[in-house]
Amino acid sequence: MAGMATTGGRESTRSWTFLTNHAHVLLAIARNPTARLREVADEVGVTERAAQAIVADLEAGGYLHRTRVGRRNEYTLNPAGRFRHPAEADRQVGDLLALFTEDPATGPTP
Repeated sequence: MAGMATTGGRESTRSWTFLTNHAHVLLAIARNPTARLREVADEVGVTERAAQAIVADLEAGGYLHRTRVGRRNEYTLNPAGRFRHPAEADRQVGDLLALFTEDPATGPTP
């Protein structure tokens, strides 16, 4: 069963993912740098308010920069930003972005 963890023959009802909501928001923005927060929230499966808080965290951490263009925001990502956990601190988030935004037919998204 997809999404269900099994342990010793019994199924777990807890749901979890390998990537955090912060990673999912960053990836959603990488795929569509002019997306509205409502669209990002829908894609990630969080509230618009949660998406807004995550974007604020990512901006404060230097992972993205928000520019106002008319009535919308446009986001520029910083692929040189480092992962925050000590186990991955030697890696750049650009590695993650490349992994999840690459189109096999055309290569990495610019």
